[in-house]
Amino acid sequence: MIKIQQFFSQNKRAIVLLTTFLLLTAEFFHFVMPIPLGYQLIMAAVGIIGIIPILLTAISSLQIKAISIDVLVTIAVIGAFIIGEFNEAAIVTWLFMLGEVLEEITLSKTRSAVNDLAKIAPQTALIINENNEVTEEDVDMVDPGDHILVRTGSQVPVDGKILTGRAILNEATITGESKLVTKTAGAKVFAGTLLENGTITVETTAAGEETTFGRIVELVEEAQDSQTKTQRFIDKFAQYYTPAILVIAILVGLISQNFRLAITVMVLGCPGALVIGVPASTVAGIGNGAQQGILFKGSDVMDRMRHVDTIAFDKTGTLTVGQPAVTTISVLQGDRQEIINAAVAIEKQSSHPLAKAIAKLKTTVAMTPHEIETVKGKGVCATIGNHRYLIGNFAMVQNINLHLPQLKATIEKLSRQGNSVVIIASDDGLQIAVMGIKDQLRPNAKAVLTQLKSLGISQLVMLTGDNEVTAKEIATDLPLTKVVAGMLPGDKAQFIKEQQEQGRKIAFVGDGINDSPALSQADVAIAMGSGTDVAMDVSDLVLVKSNLKSLVAGFKLARATMNNMKENIIISLLTVLLLFGGLFAGYIEMASGMLIHELSILLVILNAMRLITFSRKVDRHQFNSPEVPVE
Repeated sequence: MIKIQQFFSQNKRAIVLLTTFLLLTAEFFHFVMPIPLGYQLIMAAVGIIGIIPILLTAISSLQIKAISIDVLVTIAVIGAFIIGEFNEAAIVTWLFMLGEVLEEITLSKTRSAVNDLAKIAPQTALIINENNEVTEEDVDMVDPGDHILVRTGSQVPVDGKILTGRAILNEATITGESKLVTKTAGAKVFAGTLLENGTITVETTAAGEETTFGRIVELVEEAQDSQTKTQRFIDKFAQYYTPAILVIAILVGLISQNFRLAITVMVLGCPGALVIGVPASTVAGIGNGAQQGILFKGSDVMDRMRHVDTIAFDKTGTLTVGQPAVTTISVLQGDRQEIINAAVAIEKQSSHPLAKAIAKLKTTVAMTPHEIETVKGKGVCATIGNHRYLIGNFAMVQNINLHLPQLKATIEKLSRQGNSVVIIASDDGLQIAVMGIKDQLRPNAKAVLTQLKSLGISQLVMLTGDNEVTAKEIATDLPLTKVVAGMLPGDKAQFIKEQQEQGRKIAFVGDGINDSPALSQADVAIAMGSGTDVAMDVSDLVLVKSNLKSLVAGFKLARATMNNMKENIIISLLTVLLLFGGLFAGYIEMASGMLIHELSILLVILNAMRLITFSRKVDRHQFNSPEVPVE
């Protein structure tokens, strides 16, 4: 029986074409060249061919004690044969099979996001062996640590770090942005991205399903197979609804003594559109999100998102870019550019976040520092030419000959503005400057928060471990409801718990390991794609592009998907009511009813397909705030 089922499943489209040809031939014998026997024989043949796969599926359902749609159609078609209505049996089975084929075609389009991702997954890699020889191997054979050669026009086959070369990459498959990115030695690259120009050698950190690209594909596939509460309810409802239709049909037959009417009730009562409508919406909505770089970890996330009334944001890496930059340089003594040149030369030797910010400043002359010494808790000092430079906090420079009142006033002013302060001075006091360094707000942060409020989010909260002065300075231009500073990771989770106890549905947006407790506590956990693996693992929604605009698009898409599900349920139930009304009014028969039933299935699928192109880009006029440069 299994082999026969496989045959019909694999050749479903060919069988539909064959039965279509036979039906047209039968109609020819019925209207053009009237041969009643030929007409009846061909219709009987179509009915027999059509009933075999339906009957086998019905038997499989009954073996697991389930009364499926196939059971109803099988009983109805056998009944049509018993009363000699071969044409009804033929048309019903043909419509049923045609509907399944059309469903497969249209549903495959709703899964286009995953299909497209799977097709562009790299299959091979050029591995450089110990003898510096290059061999092409299946990507599954690549191990962490292997060196991979990537040439112009090729896909990067693994996640890794550039060892040599310069690359101009198209990372649209990962970030959704088609903008080209230039990377050099030391930079990270991702599998599935396209090397537009350059030749690079990459040290592998992950390959195959373990890559960022592989995880995205897996995540979307799992999410599309997930179920909302609505879907679970519909599935459970169908388990009871289908047997109920069978009982009703038997009662109708017994009461009316009309066998034809009874089997027609079975056909028209099939809950096909009801069963297929919700998952079609789920697949289309999640597929759309994947193409925008918005990864929902299941349709249940969408269900929860529409109830969110509060969003709490971690500050660093979420509302801000997470990369401190020098915002102010106050020169108290000496030449500005000479001080910058010296500071950059010294700080290039350090891995401290504030040092990295200073090292990004533009220089005019390359300097070479000597005798570099780190003073714990204070800063660093080094010799350049005939001068000894000190860089760090106030304690680092307080013992040299400086104008301390002016220096202290400058430090206090920059601190009030939310800056971390770094002082650079020469040991003779002839060169001295104070640098203000702080994180920058993400581009369009203000516009995004305004949009979220317009979507009905009543509370927007920033939670940060920074001191209150810095926190309030960052939040000055943002439409936040509340700012809570000085918070440890556990404090953030406790804040969310307290909000939930007050009846609020809260989403938390974070990106770091320290955000994990809060993400785990939130009703909806949202991780920025630039964050840590831990944050993304415990999240419900990942914004791959680390762009706050995606947050607005995600909420809009979630609501649109849930509304689409409701529309499909309404269409399904109205179709059933219409069919039964038409049946008992005498306007609908078995074949015409089956046609309407199949059309309703296609209608809910086509309605779901509208989600594929929903809101691919959030309106640009909503995000017209200027970009914030990051030095």
